[in-house]
Amino acid sequence: MATLQNIRSKGPLLVIVIGLALFAFIAGDAWKVLQPHQSQEVGEVNGESLSAQEYQALVEEYTEVVKFSQGVNALNDDQTNRIKDEVWRSYVNNKLIEAEAKKLGLTVTKGEIQAIIDAGVHPILQQTPFRNPQTGAFDKDMLKKFLVDYAKMGQNQLPAQYAEYYTSMFKFWTFVEKTLKQSRLQEKYQALVARALFSNPVEAEVAFNGRVEQSDLLLAAIPYSSVADSLVSVKESDLKAAYDKKKQQFKQMVETRNVKYIDVQVTASPEDKAAIQQEVEEYTAQLNDEPADYTTFIRSTGSETPYVDLFYTARALPSDVVARLDSVAVGGVYGPYYNAADNTINSFKKLAVASLADSIEFRQIQVMAEDADKTKTLADSIFNAIKGGADFAELAKKYGQTGEKNWISSANYEGAQVDGDNLKYITAVTSLPVNELSNLALAQANVILQVTAKKAVKDKYKVAVVKRPVEFSKQTYSKAYNDFSQFIATNNTLDKMVANAEDAGYRLLDNPELYSSEYGIGGVRGTKDALRWAFSAKVGEVSGLYECGESDRMLVVAVAGITPEGYRPLAMVQDQLRAEVVRDKKAEKIMADMKAAGVASFDQYKNLPNAVSDSIKHVTFAAPAYIASLRSSEPLVSAYASIAETNKLSAPIKGNAGVIVLQLYAKEKQEESFDKDAEQTNLASMHARMASQFINDLYLKGNVKDKRYLFF
Repeated sequence: MATLQNIRSKGPLLVIVIGLALFAFIAGDAWKVLQPHQSQEVGEVNGESLSAQEYQALVEEYTEVVKFSQGVNALNDDQTNRIKDEVWRSYVNNKLIEAEAKKLGLTVTKGEIQAIIDAGVHPILQQTPFRNPQTGAFDKDMLKKFLVDYAKMGQNQLPAQYAEYYTSMFKFWTFVEKTLKQSRLQEKYQALVARALFSNPVEAEVAFNGRVEQSDLLLAAIPYSSVADSLVSVKESDLKAAYDKKKQQFKQMVETRNVKYIDVQVTASPEDKAAIQQEVEEYTAQLNDEPADYTTFIRSTGSETPYVDLFYTARALPSDVVARLDSVAVGGVYGPYYNAADNTINSFKKLAVASLADSIEFRQIQVMAEDADKTKTLADSIFNAIKGGADFAELAKKYGQTGEKNWISSANYEGAQVDGDNLKYITAVTSLPVNELSNLALAQANVILQVTAKKAVKDKYKVAVVKRPVEFSKQTYSKAYNDFSQFIATNNTLDKMVANAEDAGYRLLDNPELYSSEYGIGGVRGTKDALRWAFSAKVGEVSGLYECGESDRMLVVAVAGITPEGYRPLAMVQDQLRAEVVRDKKAEKIMADMKAAGVASFDQYKNLPNAVSDSIKHVTFAAPAYIASLRSSEPLVSAYASIAETNKLSAPIKGNAGVIVLQLYAKEKQEESFDKDAEQTNLASMHARMASQFINDLYLKGNVKDKRYLFF
C-alpha cells in the first residue's frame, strides 16, 4: 500500500519521464529515417535515382506479365531473380538511351506506335494473345475488340474470374505498349549510330578479296609446350610492363569483394539413420497386417510417395520400387531397404496388378440445379432418359453442353494430387465398361458419364510405398550449430579462420570476385543477408553464423580483400599475365635458337628438334586458320597468307601456340563475281551489329550504380 501511494505521489513526474522516453524513441527513429545513409535508393543512372518502391513496382509489373503469359499463378525463386535482373537491365538501358535521345531530339509518337500495331509484324506483338487462330499472326482487330470490351467491362456484370482475367490482359497490353515505345526509341538510336559506320567501294573490294582469295601453305612450328617453364624466368618488372600495356583490359565498373567462407551442410547422423530405419521396420510390420485404409496409413508414415487408390503404370512409381516389383508377389511386402539415389529408407506392398486400357474415350453431361435435391432429380431424369434410348449428344445440347467425346490416359493424372471428387471421377472413368453409363454424384454437381472406347492395354499396379528420407534430427542440427558457433567464437579473425578451419573439420571456400548483384554467396539459398554483410564489412572482419539453405545449412563469411571500382590491381591478374609473359619469353628463346641454328630453308625448319609440320589449304584473310598440329587458332597465319609470295619462306612468326614459319605454294581465287552493292550491304549489316554494342559505351558514361543488394 505504501508503495502504491509512493507511485501515486510521483505520478506527474513519471508521466513526464515516460513522455520524454517515448519522444526520444520516436525522434530517434525519425532521425534514422532522415539520415542520408538511410536512403531508399536501389540504383542510379546518369545521376537519376531509382527508389526501392519504384523498382519493386517495376518488378511486380513484369512478374504479372510473365505469370499471365505463362499461365501460372506463382514463380519460383530462380525465376523471380531472373525477373529482377531483367527489370534492372531494361531500366538501365532505357534510361541511357532516353538521355542520348533527348540530346538528339529523337522521340516516338503515338502515331508511330499505332503504325507498328497496324502493321502487326513486330516480334513483340507475336507474343501477345491477340493472334489469329488460323494463321498465328497478330490480329489488330482482336486487340481492338478486346479494348472495347474492356472499356465496357465496368458497365457489365461479369463473373469475378472473367473480370480478373480481363484486368490481367489489359495490364499485359499496357506493358506491351510501353515496351514497344522503348524498343522503337532504341531502334532509332541504333540506326543513327549505324549510319555513322558507313561502307564504301574500297572497303567492299577488300572484304570481297579477303573472302574469295585462298592460299595453300606449308607450315613448320616449334610449340611453346616443348620448352619447359623452368627455362624461362619472369621478373616483377616483366609483369608490371605487361600490366601497363594491357591495363585497360583490367578495368571493372563496380566494386567487388574477395571473401572466404565456410558452408556447413547438416546431414543425418548414424543415430538418425538408425532411428528412421527402426520406424520403417515398424511401418513394414503394419503393412503386413493389412491396414484398413492404405491412403491414411501411408500419409501417417511421412512417406514421400502418397498412396492413391488407383491403378498406376510403372512410370508413376519410384524407380527403386519398380526395380524390385517382380521380386514380390501380389499381397507381399518388400523391405526395408536403403536407396542411395534419393537417400531414403523404403518398404512397399504390392496390392494388385491388372492389365488395363491406358487410353479411355468418354463423354459427359454436367448436371447442376438450385440445390442438391433438385440436382439429383434432374440427373436421375437425364440418366434414365439415356438408358431408355435418348440421344446422349442431343440431351447434352439441351443443357448447354456439347457432349463431345474426349480421351484421357494415366499421363493426365499420374503425379498429380488426386483425392476427393477428383479420385471419385477418375475411378469412375477408368473402371466403367465400354458403353456403360454412370450417374456420378459429386459435391457440387452430378455427372452423367459414358465410356465409349478403350485402347492401349498396359500392366498397372496398386502399390503402397513407404519412402522415408534420411533426415537429420533436431539434436543433430543443434550439435552442428553449437560446434560451428564455438568454432566461429574462437576463430573470429580472418587469419585464425584460415589457419584452423581444416583442423576443425571445415572446408574453407574462396570467392575472389563477389559482386553485389549476386543473390547470395556460394550458390546457397537464403544467404542474401550474408551478402549484405560482406559489402558493409572491412577487410579482415568475420561475420556471425548465418542459418540458410533449406534450413539445413550454416555459413560464416570473412572479407579477405576489396577491389574498388576502377582498375584491378596487378596482384589480382598476375597469374593471367604470367602465362602471357612466359609464352612471349618462350617465343624469344625459340627464335633465338632458330637463329643460332642458322636454318634457312623450310626443310631445315621442319627438321629442327621438337618441330611439327603441316600443310594448310584454303586459308583466307576473312577467317583465322586452325592449325591441327598445334591445336590452335592462328589469325597471323591468315594475315600472312593474304600478302605472301609463292615459294617464299616467311620469317619466324610468334603465334598463339608456337613459333611458326610459312611457305606459300599455291594461291587461287574462287569463281565469284564482285558485286559492289551486295558487298556494301553485307558490310552495312556488320556495322549495324557493331553499333548494337553502343549500350556498353553508354553504360561506361552513365555512372550506373546498382545498390539493389541492400534491399532485395
